[in-house]
Amino acid sequence: MISPRKIKSVDFYRKIPRDLTEASLSGAGLSIVAALSMLLLFGMELSSYLTVSTTTSIIIDRSSDGDFLRMDFNISFPSLSCEFASVDVSDVLGTNRLNVTKTIRKFSIDSNLRPTGSEFHSGEVLSHVNHGDETGEELVEGSVALSARNFDTFLHQYPISVVNFYAPWCYWCNLLKPSWEKAANQIKERYDPEMDGRVILAKVDCTQEVDLCRRNHIQGYPSIRIFRKGSDLGDDNAHHDHESYYGDRDTESLVKMVIGLVEPIHLEPQKLALEDKSDNASKTLKKAPSTGGCRIEGYMRVKKVPGNLMVSARSESHSFDSSQMNMSHVVNHLSFGRRILPGTFADLKRVAPYLGGSHNRLDDRSFINQHDIGPNVTIEHYLQIVKTEVSKSNGHAMIEEYEYTAHSSVAHSYYLPVAKFHFELSPMQVLITENSKSFSHFITNVCAIIGGVFTVAGILDSIFHQTMTLMKKIELGKNF
Repeated sequence: MISPRKIKSVDFYRKIPRDLTEASLSGAGLSIVAALSMLLLFGMELSSYLTVSTTTSIIIDRSSDGDFLRMDFNISFPSLSCEFASVDVSDVLGTNRLNVTKTIRKFSIDSNLRPTGSEFHSGEVLSHVNHGDETGEELVEGSVALSARNFDTFLHQYPISVVNFYAPWCYWCNLLKPSWEKAANQIKERYDPEMDGRVILAKVDCTQEVDLCRRNHIQGYPSIRIFRKGSDLGDDNAHHDHESYYGDRDTESLVKMVIGLVEPIHLEPQKLALEDKSDNASKTLKKAPSTGGCRIEGYMRVKKVPGNLMVSARSESHSFDSSQMNMSHVVNHLSFGRRILPGTFADLKRVAPYLGGSHNRLDDRSFINQHDIGPNVTIEHYLQIVKTEVSKSNGHAMIEEYEYTAHSSVAHSYYLPVAKFHFELSPMQVLITENSKSFSHFITNVCAIIGGVFTVAGILDSIFHQTMTLMKKIELGKNF
């Protein structure tokens, strides 16, 4: 059996009787300094343990959100009417989606980007507009030619004024012309302007009356507008409240449309047929834009390959004067991926320097086509997108964000001007990994601090004590 004395022989911490030790002021001072040093170093080590460090690396994109990327946007076009504004998407794999409407909303705005009404609904658009077959007949003009001098007079003289805004060079206008004039003659015979006075069919040449057409926000030809007496304001800066006709353009359809507008006036003379409730009217008559601008907002899911988002004027039955199209715009918001709330960045202050700086780089930026640039100007934006992911040391993703760089330019085009956003997703991604220290590492460092400070203080105290003892011996030697 092992005796207690043998066990005591392996004691590393042998005790010295208290009466054999000697306290000194220098030792007390060093003890206080050592204790304060231990507390200071312990606090620094604790702060380092609680602080999470990060490492940044570049890896191949390992996205878990599939092959599609969400694209959110809110763009204001002060000179593009919601009536013809079209959002198109294409990519290098052959995707070509024209006039996307499912996830898009449009709001009419004025030149100062202020909204002028509720959401604009274009309604059902006919895929094929019938123009009739009157081209071989002798043309007898029956509609009244209006100009800026007599436009307001006629609009206030007749309860219903149906006006064709056209351009002589327009292909669709020339197809409409025979049907329009024939319909005007039939309406004139049915509702004599002097005897009946309820309706008139008129026309405006927009190449001659540029300011008048601009005042009525005409951007596509032909545009058939229905003006009701008393509902349209003559002030150039006022909002115009009228309707557009989107139905077939053959003589029979035009006459039927006008009759549907005129008949309620005879039945309800006090109300002047403020609106036609028939099903036919709901399909072919829609409220015209009250101003010439449009704010387009919404989102799309695009493939993660190089592609384009384009906004332009588009119609299957209208022509556009490219020299008069102005694609100036203000990007209110443009981002990719799931939208991250500002509060999320606040909760992740430690990674704030790495995130949130470029996920909306184009926000609140204006791209205005100045007059000195010239007509037929396309505004292009080239966006390079990089994914940034923040994950814990165990691989769990905390946040994913898509950031992008943007380079913009203007280019003259022979075709219809557009606002073009070319996007390209990088095959690489930025990975930010949080590295937290283990508790064992913290305990080891704390022990090292305590032992190290204690040992160094003991060495200093021993040196100081031996020095003082030697100096006393030297002084005693001198006295002898």
